[in-house]
Amino acid sequence: MPRITPDSPRRVSPVTGYTLALSWSPEFCKPRADDRAHAVQCSGKNGSFGLVVHGLWPESGSSWPQWCGSNAALTPGDIRGAMCMMPSQRLVARQWAKHGSCMVKRPASYLKVTRILWDSLRIPDYDRISREEALTAGRIRAAFADANPGIPESAIGVKLNTRGWLEEIRLCYAKTFRPARCTASRYGAKDAVPAKVWRGL
Repeated sequence: MPRITPDSPRRVSPVTGYTLALSWSPEFCKPRADDRAHAVQCSGKNGSFGLVVHGLWPESGSSWPQWCGSNAALTPGDIRGAMCMMPSQRLVARQWAKHGSCMVKRPASYLKVTRILWDSLRIPDYDRISREEALTAGRIRAAFADANPGIPESAIGVKLNTRGWLEEIRLCYAKTFRPARCTASRYGAKDAVPAKVWRGL
């Protein structure tokens, strides 16, 4: 089992909403194809991933709770059950320790809620969309909203890296887990910003 050590201060505060962060795996894996720590996701031996779950994060106004601590231990079974949506043992363990412990008492509950949200989504064909001319963050956002009619564009954040490549899609939820307007920091790139999507070639 991965050993996770907090790398930032403990912060306990009321939960007011949530963010489901989805990482674009081809971009993440571009510099990590030979990294043993990310072999499950990036080696190609398990196929190629598209969007994967980075984590489900509780929000608290303009801040967020973190590293709340829990007496409940993550089990190998918990990790195995999450690997298709979060293809890294260390990622699963870290997300539970940093974020999940501020939401629920047991790792299995955190991963169950994450799975319910993940399974409710339809993922657009970003491989095809990446080939469109003059691609923008707004097009990436609109494609996700079109595939998921219950999620408005205002609840879909698009995070580009400093070179303009898609890094994450962040879905914003109210405390009731209904889609909610993202704050500016979670909304990320504005619609007109040029964007690129790495296909892993």
